[in-house]
Amino acid sequence: MIVLHATIAIAAVVGLIIILKIDPVISLVVGSLYLGLASGLGLESTITAIIDGFGSIMAEVGLLIGFGVLIGALLYSMGALQRLVVLLIRALGPRRLPYAMAAALTTVFPSIYVDVQLVLAAPLARSAAPELGRNGLGLLAGALTAGILVGYVFVVPGLGTVSIAGLLDIPLATMLGYGLVIGTLTVLITVLLYSVLVRFGFWNPDKDEHASEALLEEEALAADMTDADEESGRRLPPLFLALLPVIVPLVMIAFGAIADAAGFSTSLIAFIGNPVFALFVGLLGAYVLAKVSLDRDRTDEAMTKGFNTMGQILLITGVGGSLGEVISSTDLQDVLGDLFSAEAGAPIIVSILLAWLIAAVLHLAIGSISVAAITASGIIGPVLGQLGAPVVIIGLAIGAGALFALQVNSNFFWMFQTLLGVTTRGALKALTFVTALASVVALPLIAGLSLVI
Repeated sequence: MIVLHATIAIAAVVGLIIILKIDPVISLVVGSLYLGLASGLGLESTITAIIDGFGSIMAEVGLLIGFGVLIGALLYSMGALQRLVVLLIRALGPRRLPYAMAAALTTVFPSIYVDVQLVLAAPLARSAAPELGRNGLGLLAGALTAGILVGYVFVVPGLGTVSIAGLLDIPLATMLGYGLVIGTLTVLITVLLYSVLVRFGFWNPDKDEHASEALLEEEALAADMTDADEESGRRLPPLFLALLPVIVPLVMIAFGAIADAAGFSTSLIAFIGNPVFALFVGLLGAYVLAKVSLDRDRTDEAMTKGFNTMGQILLITGVGGSLGEVISSTDLQDVLGDLFSAEAGAPIIVSILLAWLIAAVLHLAIGSISVAAITASGIIGPVLGQLGAPVVIIGLAIGAGALFALQVNSNFFWMFQTLLGVTTRGALKALTFVTALASVVALPLIAGLSLVI
């Protein structure tokens, strides 16, 4: 019954938001209350889970979101992102931009925590969207999804990838080599297929895009400030210098991750590579640059608009974490594990599908890619020797399954919706559908790889 109640809760949240137009915060709390009470947690435990879920998500990503949003607001105020978009469009052309963005996020930035990638990449996607036409935001939102999350499950040192490799005893070098091939092919094919669908009407800007008032005011303010600076002849910082508040944190985080993976990390390196500290350094840099290049009033105004934007994002993200915590408090995970059993001597293709299915169902139910990947690895690990398939193939299949259909029971979903300025319906297309598409696209690639190794 717990599987049925979880399905009803998730469907109810989606229905309340899309059909009845209920605010996402209210809808998520209603879904959390229903699941907790229907699953037998009781009144007190349900409320406790909702509160704990909100608090744990805020502890995990609250400062990351806050610092990232403020960096974005200040970069907008200096025209840095707008100038970067112009440069990219001139160098690549509008048609290549989604592929370049997705491939870079998958292959270069998986060491960066996915929430940080989203916070830093979303303003760039919003800035570039008008250059790609009416459906530009939908196209870049899908490319951003594929780029961030495919790298997370296939490319070392993505957290999902490293977790799978560690639990299944797959050498990181092996996982890196095969994962990089599968990840790159998956992300490029996914963006191609999604682009075709968007071109044929899959994306509807009138119904799929709806930025919050705070986000729209922030961008309008940045545009006005940039125009005013150009008219007054005030000199804005060079583009490379203006982008350092983003580049420096990425380098710091990547260095910390590489040092940890290579075994030469120290407490100082861990401190420098901590995402919260790295983004704070970026925020300090952006604030100083804005103070120097803009007047004090405009810098303060940009910060104020950033704070306004941050509030809505934090609330929706936190309540999304509440639903995930209620699900985790039930015995759903154990029930799902008992539903599957591996058969000795199964053909390789059956083993691949089984590994994919276990991880996919776990992700749909739990709402966390990493938890789904870790749990699926724990279920399959004890019978791995009986499956008759290379361990790395099973690991890649688990990663593909854990990617499947990220949706409303994930806090990432609500961050994505608010940061990209899309509706819940738009997020279901550009995030839920794209992760499902990438998950399915990866399956034949993994099956094909199994034939040659």
